[in-house]
Amino acid sequence: MLDRLQLTTELGVRLGCFLAVLTAMAAWELLLPRRSLVAGKLGRWASNLALVAMNAGLVRVVMPISVVGAALFADARGWGLLQLVEWPTWLEFVLAVAALDLAIYLQHVMFHAVPLFWRLHMVHHADLDFDVTTGLRFHTLEILLSALIKLGLTLLLGPPAAAVIVFEVLLNATSMFNHSNVRIPGWLDRLLRCFVVTPDMHRVHHSVIPRETNSNFGFNLPWWDYLLGTYRPQPEGGHERMRIGLTTFADERQVDRLPGMLLLPFRAASPGSMLEEPSADTPGESV
Repeated sequence: MLDRLQLTTELGVRLGCFLAVLTAMAAWELLLPRRSLVAGKLGRWASNLALVAMNAGLVRVVMPISVVGAALFADARGWGLLQLVEWPTWLEFVLAVAALDLAIYLQHVMFHAVPLFWRLHMVHHADLDFDVTTGLRFHTLEILLSALIKLGLTLLLGPPAAAVIVFEVLLNATSMFNHSNVRIPGWLDRLLRCFVVTPDMHRVHHSVIPRETNSNFGFNLPWWDYLLGTYRPQPEGGHERMRIGLTTFADERQVDRLPGMLLLPFRAASPGSMLEEPSADTPGESV
């Protein structure tokens, strides 16, 4: 009964935070945009939001247990690495959140490195613009695969359920934040980059230039990019002039409508791996 209450609370907390952050970032984009958009906003938003709604529903139906449920399951049976130690609760909480975030960073690198996974991840990068809904735009199969990875990691790690809830809320909120088309003063952006991935930092990752796409993989904490050598501070062409997306998919009808997004991984012609960069001066040919 208690577990069911915790899972219901988790769903309510996540939905409430999602709607609050989406509304706040959409308003910020309207008031202080960073760049001019190139594609029709109404159609993009309708398709991107429809995709996230479909993904959320399918994960609930297809997955037999949520990540929070897995944490409760592991805790009840004493499973996981953190169950083997008796460290302070706050320390286990912090370590769990950091470990899960590192796993998402490594998963992101893997989705660029493995051709099969890159086919799925292309749906995220094929967005012709970069705004709050881009942070929600992922192919259904990528979402399901990511959920399985987090499920396995949770059973291996045995983190506190509260840490998993906080991580899931943070991951969703920071993804919307760092994909937002918002203007932040340079001094504040530099300060925030010490603690969180900012929109200007992550926008570099959505450049059509492969060496820029293969950088700034972090979603929440920026430290993994700093420590593992994948950090790039700015796009070479500047944020206002940089081109967003993939050169292979420049047709709005191909990539900004729901049917096209779902079919994109299956019609891409030999995309290879995004980490197989063809040359430093040839943008996007690897996809």
